[in-house]
Amino acid sequence: MAAKGGTQGRRRKAERRGRFSEYLAALFLMAKGYRILALRVRTPLGEIDIVARKGDLVAFVEVKARRLETAAVDAVGSLSQQRIRAASDLWLSRRSDAARLSQRYDIIAIRPWRLPRHFPDAF
Repeated sequence: MAAKGGTQGRRRKAERRGRFSEYLAALFLMAKGYRILALRVRTPLGEIDIVARKGDLVAFVEVKARRLETAAVDAVGSLSQQRIRAASDLWLSRRSDAARLSQRYDIIAIRPWRLPRHFPDAF
């Protein structure tokens, strides 16, 4: 039983670190002039970490906390990209102003003791 508790403890710690990273990324985007429309959007097709808007642009942002920027970007593989695109299409389909909006897929890398790094139009 001890091993199972350890796994659950690691999972909870990773969940907390993920939430903190997403909030940090959202604050960073707000400082860059984006308005946060949603955090942690869950749909039957996938999850979107952050939905942010600047003018008529909606950015669907995946947040990755890694020691290296390249590791953060590489962590968003093709399957993750497909899920995020599918979830974003569903999210947009529920908005009355969707036809006026352009969309983009970004990644924000969160590294220890560094400012977040924003990769616009990452995929």
